[in-house]
Amino acid sequence: MAKQWLFKGHDSAAILELAKKSAVEPVVAQLLLNRGMTEHKSIETFLEARFSDLREPELLPGVQAASERIFAAIQAKTPITVYGDYDADGMTGTSILFSCLRLLGAEVQYYVPNRLEDSYGLSCDSIQKLAQRGRKMIISVDCGIGSIKEAELCRELAIDLIITDHHRMSEQLPDAVVIVHPALPGYNYPFHGLCGAGVAFKLAWALCQHASQAKKVSTALREFLFQATTLAALGTVADVVPLLDENRIIVRHALKLMQQHGPLGLKALMKQTKLDQKSTLTAEDIAFTLAPRLNAAGRLGQAQLGIELLTTQDPQRAAVLAEYIDRLNGDRKSLERSIVIAATKQAKEQFDIENDSAFVLAGPGWHLGVIGVVASQLSEKFHRPVVIIGMDSTGQKPATGSARSQGIIDLHAALHQCQDHLLNYGGHAAAAGLRIEERNIAAFRDAFSEVVSTQLTGQKPIASLHIDAEATFKQMNLHTISTIERLAPFGASNPRPILVASNVELADPAKAMGSGERHMSVKLAQYGASMRAVAFGQAEWIEPLNNHRGQIDVAFRPNINEFNGMKRVELQLLDWRVAKIPINPSHKLQPSEVEKANSVR
Repeated sequence: MAKQWLFKGHDSAAILELAKKSAVEPVVAQLLLNRGMTEHKSIETFLEARFSDLREPELLPGVQAASERIFAAIQAKTPITVYGDYDADGMTGTSILFSCLRLLGAEVQYYVPNRLEDSYGLSCDSIQKLAQRGRKMIISVDCGIGSIKEAELCRELAIDLIITDHHRMSEQLPDAVVIVHPALPGYNYPFHGLCGAGVAFKLAWALCQHASQAKKVSTALREFLFQATTLAALGTVADVVPLLDENRIIVRHALKLMQQHGPLGLKALMKQTKLDQKSTLTAEDIAFTLAPRLNAAGRLGQAQLGIELLTTQDPQRAAVLAEYIDRLNGDRKSLERSIVIAATKQAKEQFDIENDSAFVLAGPGWHLGVIGVVASQLSEKFHRPVVIIGMDSTGQKPATGSARSQGIIDLHAALHQCQDHLLNYGGHAAAAGLRIEERNIAAFRDAFSEVVSTQLTGQKPIASLHIDAEATFKQMNLHTISTIERLAPFGASNPRPILVASNVELADPAKAMGSGERHMSVKLAQYGASMRAVAFGQAEWIEPLNNHRGQIDVAFRPNINEFNGMKRVELQLLDWRVAKIPINPSHKLQPSEVEKANSVR
């Protein structure tokens, strides 16, 4: 669908002033201004991201009380269960705490629900089972902040419940022994963006200090905390929390630690995916290679194997699990692709793609583990709120749906207005889930579309690209991109910059690439310089691009592609359009110091 290009512009004098004040190159100054950063101190903190800038663990609400209670349980040999969520954030957080407690000599096991069979988070059935097995302490990871009745059951069963979570909380909190949460009422912790694994990392850090009886931990525990940092980073990127403040510090340093200090299973997974051959890892390597494989295990009901992978101390077992989880990811992709094709066909047949406000799509046997990913893909593709509903093939069970909105509307509020058609629902503004009787799907489709239209006040949602600057291909060299990399790691709230090049031509015809030929590769030329560009999931652009005879403008993210030890700049193509009037000079990417020096010569 056509996108609106929105340019950020700054006066070159302001860019040069910030560059001088903060001792950065003009390219970096321009991108910092685009992110609203103007103060030298905040810029220095952002760019340096020192590990020492992480706040002491006991400052996180609940950590001190939790570490004291848990350490007492370790010494008393109390049977402990670390109870995690089944996504990558939950798996990494569970692995951190389980490994920490095992290292400290605890009598500890882990438990994770099955996504396809169990309910999300803490459940009374699972707690009853754990009580029957003699477990006396449960530490939740990435879940539990809304578990009111589950906490009451733990009290009744004389189980100490310690909740560690980061999700939005309601007015009533569970009656747990301790709650660890960045936004806990009564505290003023300055950063609420930690993920579940980040919270678990802080608690593990505090436990290591408690065991060492000092801020500086023992050598063995220090090595463990390096491992824990890599897992916390994996969970942070996978959960798409803001890559700012403590999250930025954790991820930035973990990327340097992974090759040498990552746990056995993480190293095995990196070897399986050939990331071990890269000299420099990026947050995108986590987001697009490691995290999807862990999430695939959870989506296909094998989350416990993901945790085993990240906690095993057997190299052979690690290699076997890494290979198996890699295969699971292939299965996930196949399932996902088949549903995307079917749902897209249904959308085009049953909806007005350009004018309908939302799509509610349903099919029998659509795998419940991947419908959320499909909803996200189609919501991004069509820039509409999308609900994907998987109906039970036998017709005996209610249907299950996942909804995504790309921030277009408040999904939770929309489902609330449609609750008469639903058995239950939950989630937040951008992502939600629901259960519905099959006979009510048509009525829900009409009601949901009407609610979305009302929220949008009858206007069509328009997809937008926020452009950082216009650049030339001659500027897209290793030095410039390495300079831009000072802003890394890139991700949520700190996206990789989007640039535009105007008056571009095809140097070679566009062609399909990748599994299923779903992606596009093309060689582009501008003013005598040529660049390779790839467009993921956009094979449909091949024909119109090859048939276009004039110049085009392209929007892209620049990357450094490393292959066989060689590095080159490559473009990730995000959009293109027929070439238009030259762009405002204030939107142009400022030259680097090297480029300015070369121009003088």
